[in-house]
Amino acid sequence: MDNSLPPADELVLVDRELARLDARRSQLLTRRAWLVRALYAPAAPAAPGPRPPVADSTPRSAQNVLLTLGGTLLTIAAIAFTLVSWGSMGIGGRAAVLFLVTSAALAAPVALLRRGLVSTAESVAALGLVLMVLDAYALHRVALPGADGLGYTAVAAAVLAGGWTAYGSALSRLRIPLPAAVVAGQLPLPLGVLAAGGGPTAFAWAALATAAADGAVILWTRPAPVRITAAVGAAALGGWALLTGGWLSLVSPWSGAPLLLAAAAIALYTAWRTPAAAVAGAVVAGLAVVTAAGGLLRSAVSSDWTVPVYVLCGLAVASVWLTGRREAPPEARGRRALPDGVRLGLACAGAGAAALGVVWALPPVAAGLLGPMARTTGVWSGEHAGRPLASFPGTAALVLAVAAAVLAAVPRLWARCGALALAWALLTALPVALGLPYAATLALQLLTTAAALAGAVRPGPLTRGLRRPETAPEAGAAGAGRPEDAPDDPAAAPGTPWAAWAPSRPRPRASGAEAGTTLGRIAYALGLGSAVSAVALSLDVRGATFATLGVLLVLLGGAAAFGTGARRVVAACAAVLTATGLVVASAAAGGFEDHWTALALLGVTAATASVGAKARPVALPVEITGAVVALPAFALAAPRPAFLALTLALGGVVAAATAVRPERRRFASWTAAVLFLLAAWVRLAAWEVTTPEAYTLPVTVPALVVGFLRRRRDPEASSWTAYGPGLAATLLPSLVAAWTDPEWPRPLALGLAALAVTLLGARFRLQALLVLGGSVLALDGLHELAPYVVQAVGALPRWLPPALAGLLLLAVGATYEQRLRDARRLRDRVARMR
Repeated sequence: MDNSLPPADELVLVDRELARLDARRSQLLTRRAWLVRALYAPAAPAAPGPRPPVADSTPRSAQNVLLTLGGTLLTIAAIAFTLVSWGSMGIGGRAAVLFLVTSAALAAPVALLRRGLVSTAESVAALGLVLMVLDAYALHRVALPGADGLGYTAVAAAVLAGGWTAYGSALSRLRIPLPAAVVAGQLPLPLGVLAAGGGPTAFAWAALATAAADGAVILWTRPAPVRITAAVGAAALGGWALLTGGWLSLVSPWSGAPLLLAAAAIALYTAWRTPAAAVAGAVVAGLAVVTAAGGLLRSAVSSDWTVPVYVLCGLAVASVWLTGRREAPPEARGRRALPDGVRLGLACAGAGAAALGVVWALPPVAAGLLGPMARTTGVWSGEHAGRPLASFPGTAALVLAVAAAVLAAVPRLWARCGALALAWALLTALPVALGLPYAATLALQLLTTAAALAGAVRPGPLTRGLRRPETAPEAGAAGAGRPEDAPDDPAAAPGTPWAAWAPSRPRPRASGAEAGTTLGRIAYALGLGSAVSAVALSLDVRGATFATLGVLLVLLGGAAAFGTGARRVVAACAAVLTATGLVVASAAAGGFEDHWTALALLGVTAATASVGAKARPVALPVEITGAVVALPAFALAAPRPAFLALTLALGGVVAAATAVRPERRRFASWTAAVLFLLAAWVRLAAWEVTTPEAYTLPVTVPALVVGFLRRRRDPEASSWTAYGPGLAATLLPSLVAAWTDPEWPRPLALGLAALAVTLLGARFRLQALLVLGGSVLALDGLHELAPYVVQAVGALPRWLPPALAGLLLLAVGATYEQRLRDARRLRDRVARMR
């Protein structure tokens, strides 16, 4: 089979097309099933009679609104009584009123629940809970006015939490008391610590203990409102404890580490026992462990090693993922120490900490890549040659190296892509982190470029060790086994085959060719970035510029010769640009003037045209790049018109030579004609020729010849397409010049030419010639007769022009129908012309 694609790339295309066909087949089968159901479905039952109007609200919702409003009003009344009317009663009266009202409010829901009035019981119970808070406030104001406010509040909150828990447990149909007890339970420990004069550390420990109690409520209670309330409290207080622990790990690591480790233990236990929150709890636990361990180790090292210490701790936590690798035997998978969700959360936490360390190590990479481009002096001035690019700690390179090594050990495509990018970042950051001299920095950048381009051309070594299964087995296939990366199904009974519950659509997996293509593209992009940075750095020294451009030309030429697909095309275009840089550098080193440099650049364009005739796969991109190179050549020659004309003419010669090839004939021929025409115009302008016909006739004559040949091949072609552009190119500029020319030869010659064009249009029934020639002839004649008309009108009596105009209007009006028919007939005749 003859195919221009390499086998690896063709295999990628075949795999993608098969996956697309499978997906389309599944869609069509689903649509067919729906159409069958719609076609053979039983007839819909007759529409029922008119329905009664729907009420704005149901009785239950209206009842709830009324009860809520009633309970709110009673609560407001109780608060007003306690705060306003309390002083007008004695101690006994106050106690009796509060005791009776509170007792009645707490006892009433018992009778209401027996009668099934749940909503009423909820409202009355809520009133009773509020009254208990007011009782506690009143007790402090009357019986214990000297008690500490925070301490009393802590004790009262504990008593209320216990009472509400007992009350809610006794009346389990009520939904308010137990969540209210959980809310009250958040206060005793933190407020007790504040009352005892504890500092931030003690308060954080109290918050953590309360969060642990909330976790116990989440694990060992069943009502959803209680668990939700406890989860909110645990998140708030546990988050405060973690933030305090993180702050302490920075200022006093040995004080913050126990707090963070305790929080990590609680979060990990909760994640272990709660599958729904396993990943989130494990992430919190992992971050707490990394922060605690990193804080302890940081105190023993210098400041430059702070981030590497945290990165190592993060990688150590992420290594927990390896405890449940899929390569383990089936009998060992069920006995893993950690659930999948916990392992995933810990791995994410460790990887996140390591990723933050990699972000910290990126500034040296940016300085090594973009530093040479920050130029304040001229080319070959040695601005960067005498000093390092920047100064960063050398541990940044260590972080990049460790992260790259860890990712390279993971046999996955995404990990290999990250390892490749980090390895390139390490090589780019080394000169900055180690303060290497100019020559070593430039050599390392060129070596990085060479390695990246080699990996792009031959990505096989980069894919070594990757897992490359082609596709997962289809669902329902006989004997289909469970894929190695399938998640555990807790709902599946033991022995349930994978095919019984697997997704119905096969999942395509990346093949070896696809992995190589992906890695090759990444390596290619990184190599081009290093190449641009190396060129910018080499501009400091003349010899380094030539050496760098020469090496890059060889590397890019090799990549274009041995590469495939789009990478080959990009390499070829980059090689053309590199050759252009060599030409410009040679001209600058030789002291050539700009116009001679322009002629040298045209040599690059001519070379790309000759190469394009032989290198078929990259011919068009290379030729386009060469044509783009010609644009700065024209710009350099513009200050000297004579050289600009020569440059344009040489460009036309190159385009005409390219037009010899059949596949380039159409575009190249037009390009050559335009360049030759521009060259002629520039030469005429250099000779100070101002006659417009000298510029327009070289356009008109070839255009009319081309139009005549086209009409011979295609008689149905419009005359406007064949002759309109060519005639307009000369007639219209000449008409403008004739209206401003005081002499008679130009208007006379233009009139004769327009008359000839008009007669030819009438003879051969060509609309373009008739309209253009007649219009130009009429305007030219009007220009010549205008002075005499003005003189004649000035000699006539002033009443005569209006009279003649009136007579003309009367004549036209009298014969309006005939004139209208004549105009329509003339329009139809002109429209029938081509």
